[in-house]
Formats: sequence, C-alpha cells, structure tokens
Amino acid sequence: MSTTIHLHTGDLPAGLAFPNGVAVDSETLGLKPHRDRLCLVQLSGGDGVAHLVQIRPGAMPQRLVALLSDPQTLKIFHFARFDIAVFAKHLKVETNPIYCTKIASKLARTYTDRHGLKDLCAELLSVDLSKQQQSSDWAATTLSDAQQAYAASDVLHLHSLKARLDMMLAREGRTALAEASFGYLPIRAHMDLAGFDDMDIFSH
Repeated sequence: MSTTIHLHTGDLPAGLAFPNGVAVDSETLGLKPHRDRLCLVQLSGGDGVAHLVQIRPGAMPQRLVALLSDPQTLKIFHFARFDIAVFAKHLKVETNPIYCTKIASKLARTYTDRHGLKDLCAELLSVDLSKQQQSSDWAATTLSDAQQAYAASDVLHLHSLKARLDMMLAREGRTALAEASFGYLPIRAHMDLAGFDDMDIFSH
C-alpha cells in the first residue's frame, strides 16, 4: 500500500470522515502531560493516508476535538492511556470510544513480553518500523520529511493490527476483557493527571 501524508496547521480540514474508525497518535515535547505540551496529532483511516495536525499554542483545533469525542467514530491507539491523558489536559476533550492495540496485545499475546508497536508490526504484519525520529523536536515550526514519515508510521498500521489482534482475542475468549479494559482507559488517564500515575490502586 502506498503512503500519502498530509500536513495541516492548526486543525483538520473540513469534510474529513473516517467511517472505519480512525487511528490516532500524538507527539509531545516529553512524557509528562502536565509539563510537556502537545505538538502534533496523527490520524489515519487505515487507507494508507496519514493526516498530521500541528497544534499551535493558544489555538483550539475544533474539528479535531469534535472527532476525538464523536461517539460514532472508534479511535484506535497504541498505548491510549498516554494520548488520551494528553488530549484531556491540553485539548479539554474526553476521547471515546477507544481501542488500544497495546492492551489488546497484552491480553492476546501472553507468550511474549514484547508489546511495543515496532514488535507488533514486525510479528503480525511483517513490517519493520523505524524509530530513528522518536526523540525529536516536535515543536519545530517546520517538520522534516523524516519527522513526518516517522509520525505517520505510528498510525498507518493500527487498523491492520486491530484486525489481527481481534482474531487472537476472540480465539482466546478475551474480547470482553479487552472491551472492558478499553472502557476504563479514560478513568485511568484522569488518575494519571491527578498524580496517581505511578500507583497501582488495585495492589494490596
């Protein structure tokens, strides 16, 4: 499948629709939502097209926010817990409904402890993802072609991963467990923002 990348400044263009759900990822200046601002949001409908939205300080991307909160559009993430916490903090939006390939992998692929996106793509899709731009200045006014390609790669394969993981979850009888876990994610994200990010409240 060929890849097309569209870079947008400030918000998504009008008229975009994602009838088969939308894969979503984000890039920030670091891994602390309270400290590090949201710089980029990546989206794909699973069709080889990636839309990258550069978030400008002080400007609210209204169409993006509407999509994230649209109850009719499934949002597919890898490690949704972080992204939806960032969106809640910086975009003031509750993201729903959610599917997380990392959670699905942990429930379905119990034969391994390797649940990173690169590992999933390699095993399930025979795709080798480059992580060379993982540490990068995402707040730069102009994003390099390498940055754009890296950002797009984080969403282009999530639909295919979901399809494979759904089959594995069904095979192991864990679909309901996965769905319940996805439903809990917004609460987990708010707990992270409230300062309980390093605590397992269910432990003894």
